[in-house]
Amino acid sequence: MDASLPAAPLPALDLPFEMEAMLEGLRPWVECESPTFDAAAVNRMMDLAGRDLALLGARVERIAGRMGFGDCVRARFPHPAGDTTPGILVLAHLDTVHPVGTLKKLPWKREGGTCRGPGIFDMKGGTFLAVEAMRQILRAGLPTPLPVTFLLTPDEEVGSPSTRDLIEAEARRARYVLVPEPARPDGGVVTGRYAIARFNLRSTGRPSHAGSTLGEGRSAIREMCRQVLAIEAMTTEDCTFSAGVIHGGQWVNCVATHCDAEVLSMAKRQADLDAGVERMLALKPAAPDVALEVTRGVTRPVWEPDAGTMALYEVARGIAERLGFAIPPQSSGGGSDGNFTGAMGIPTLDGLGVAGAGAHTLDEHIAVGSLVPRARLFAGLLSRLS
Repeated sequence: MDASLPAAPLPALDLPFEMEAMLEGLRPWVECESPTFDAAAVNRMMDLAGRDLALLGARVERIAGRMGFGDCVRARFPHPAGDTTPGILVLAHLDTVHPVGTLKKLPWKREGGTCRGPGIFDMKGGTFLAVEAMRQILRAGLPTPLPVTFLLTPDEEVGSPSTRDLIEAEARRARYVLVPEPARPDGGVVTGRYAIARFNLRSTGRPSHAGSTLGEGRSAIREMCRQVLAIEAMTTEDCTFSAGVIHGGQWVNCVATHCDAEVLSMAKRQADLDAGVERMLALKPAAPDVALEVTRGVTRPVWEPDAGTMALYEVARGIAERLGFAIPPQSSGGGSDGNFTGAMGIPTLDGLGVAGAGAHTLDEHIAVGSLVPRARLFAGLLSRLS
């Protein structure tokens, strides 16, 4: 791919994006709460996004969910080259970590240069920005050299267990993958991501009455607490371990029989993650008369930048320079579906979404001033890549 930009103007960079109009369109998306584990809620969000894409003239397909997760939306835009020509895949997820009801604690709120709401930063703001880029291109009658397909998924926040095969199949039909995950804190984009593994742990103790026969019991909770401390102590610069979920016991007056936990491990290199996986699977109970089971969950492969991805980045960098801002590249912690496509060797550019902060928290917000320039960057890529 020729990374140089023509000297002639790139019309997509002058499209009439309007910040207030973008916020008005984004608000219904943010107020349609869509936590991963609530398939019906996610499907309501898919309805909304699918309708917006259909109104733009895309051929929208609904792909039924599985494993208890919501559906996917695939939207293909008509193109003279037809569906068989490898094109651009815009890859995004519409599930969030925020349970239904979060809007009461984190309502849509515009304050000066920021706007808040559940999932607005990760990643409804970026996904809407990509849709708006396509809307403006179509409205202006500008061609895209390649066919454009959007794939919106329902389970990225839990590692994409039900959609990895679909993502990889769609990516094999693409020449480039653009991922509108949040921009990096310095405004940069992502050209690689760390490897990630998830684990499910269960400790099994021996129940007893916590009042009259406490000494006869063996607490599964106590065992899991020991394990969590030991697991997190395994963290090094090369491989990290963190426990994010723990559930145990049923009655306060009973010594707990079972305790369950979920652990996340992350490494910059695949070999370091593989070594971490071996350590996790080799864990043994710390106390007698207690059992421990460790099972490996979903894994995201390491994505290391290659020549194709860096050539794609150079195109984006040139467009951003024309727009008057910088997008430094980086490999990033925190997985995305770009892990899969980048690891497949398909040129992938991630972190193309909106600027902001507070992902996965009640302080989640976007910088509204980044909406228009980031949308212009995205439109520039859609109209430049060939």
